[in-house]
Amino acid sequence: MLPKVKYQSINNISYQAGWDLQTDLHNSLKSNKLEWRHLPEEERGKNTQIHHLLFCQHNHVYTLGKSGSQDHLLLDDAGLDADHIEFFKINRGGDITYHGPGQITGYPIFDLDEFFTDVHKYVRLLEECVIQLLATYNITGYREDGFTGVWIKPKTDGAPKRKICAIGVHLSRWVTMHGFALNVNTDLSYFKNIVPCGIADDDKTVTSIDTELGKKVDQEEVKIRLKSIFAQVFNFEYVETEH
Repeated sequence: MLPKVKYQSINNISYQAGWDLQTDLHNSLKSNKLEWRHLPEEERGKNTQIHHLLFCQHNHVYTLGKSGSQDHLLLDDAGLDADHIEFFKINRGGDITYHGPGQITGYPIFDLDEFFTDVHKYVRLLEECVIQLLATYNITGYREDGFTGVWIKPKTDGAPKRKICAIGVHLSRWVTMHGFALNVNTDLSYFKNIVPCGIADDDKTVTSIDTELGKKVDQEEVKIRLKSIFAQVFNFEYVETEH
């Protein structure tokens, strides 16, 4: 039986509200596991999780992962206030990144006990979903050795490699939270206030789908395509309501 996933698309949500929602869903899946493990084996097998996939569009915010350096935020509090940008230290892996309008911030909240218990494979499949999505727009994404996320190769010799999707995850009892940030119609100027993902290399920068195509794209259409790809890559089916 395939895992069951509930999908939600939420626009214009504050980062705190999105984090609170993730945390509630994450804790619920963990609580189910703790409750079910005390059942007889024949009863335990009758229970399956309802997993979650959230596609959010946040207000302007910088988030710093637990392994990151605050020195990579190039604005002080006054600068953040002046530009109406929030800042959060959070419990995902990775360094600092930006979320905001024109970006799809995806939060898979999966109990990997019902998929596979392999963190490396999980991150690689997140990348694979984005790479397949980009291919539908005739954009070739790839994995850069030594760096997590999805990249676009240089257009010409000497041009920088361009990161289009950042990834940072957190797992507890094999239940995932946080996820990926895909730049679709993103205002890339907000990345100038940080050292994105802690990468200060001159030969690396950030990009977005609209930058690569030279035109804005329908973000809702991107979500529809990406939603379908997730189900194929992770081999699950969607449910409309919880059972």
